[in-house]
Amino acid sequence: MAKEGMKEGKERFVKKGENEDLKVEGEVRFSEGYPAEVKEIVARGGTRGELTQVMCQILDGPDRNKAIRRNVKGPVRVGDILVLLETEIEAQRMGGGPRRSSEGSGSGRGSR
Repeated sequence: MAKEGMKEGKERFVKKGENEDLKVEGEVRFSEGYPAEVKEIVARGGTRGELTQVMCQILDGPDRNKAIRRNVKGPVRVGDILVLLETEIEAQRMGGGPRRSSEGSGSGRGSR
């Protein structure tokens, strides 16, 4: 009886497709990554300084030699290689510039 229970458990994870032999449920497939070298550390961000904004140059792929700005979580130094899953989206600049206040708002604390 114990052997039958184990056999049924194994069958639960095997799935037959129309054009496939046997496929394991929960199979992980990774998308292709593109290497990029960190050229410059631009800024630190986040409430605790856990994000680092870097300028990196893409080494391979359709956007080869393109320099983009990315946010990195964790330790990073100039010369490190990042593997980017996409190379088209660039991070926004940190800090921005001087904040504009709307006209007639006074001190910005709400007008009454």
